[in-house]
Amino acid sequence: MPEVTLGVIFGTSFVVGLSGALSPGPLLALDIREAGRHGFWAGPLIALGHCILEMFLVIALALGLSRLLDQRPLMAAIGVLGGLFLLWLGVQMVRKPAEFPLASVQDSKTSGATRGLVVAGVLVSVSNPYWALWWATIGLGYMVWALRGGAVGLALFYGGHILADLAWYSLVSFAVASGRRLMSDAVYHGISIACGVFLVLLGLYFIGSGTGFFG
Repeated sequence: MPEVTLGVIFGTSFVVGLSGALSPGPLLALDIREAGRHGFWAGPLIALGHCILEMFLVIALALGLSRLLDQRPLMAAIGVLGGLFLLWLGVQMVRKPAEFPLASVQDSKTSGATRGLVVAGVLVSVSNPYWALWWATIGLGYMVWALRGGAVGLALFYGGHILADLAWYSLVSFAVASGRRLMSDAVYHGISIACGVFLVLLGLYFIGSGTGFFG
């Protein structure tokens, strides 16, 4: 398998994180709604709550994985399972790219306090079944791969992942608060398809990498 470099870990983590953030879901819906009420800072604060939750999850998973790294069949199963889910997700993004949720953004008035938005980001994330499924498959598989770069590799995986979330949800809240149109449906579809193709390729790599644990 190709050598795992720290730059590759960070870059691929960002793209994988962006592909998840682009998909419409409860966190994006919360971002759109609260940005209409509170303005731009709703997005970064909601994303911050999401990122704090994932920080604790990554630490907990890493502590568990560190004890299991010598269990090669288990590491292989995690890698293959994560790769298969990446493959499925990528195919779905290519076949049925989602409609852009902010095709026509209306002017909004910003008002009200932003207290509780960080907590809301945590609660909406943890209550989303897809979030748990993602971390049980793709997240675990990616962490096994990133841990080849040691603690720095794991930190770069987390950094790339949360940077994608912070960037996208902040951009969406900016669009809602300012009443601007971010991009056309065609551009959004193109980005979604490109992310889907990337996920397919990465999924194939993960499957190959996972089976390498048997060697």
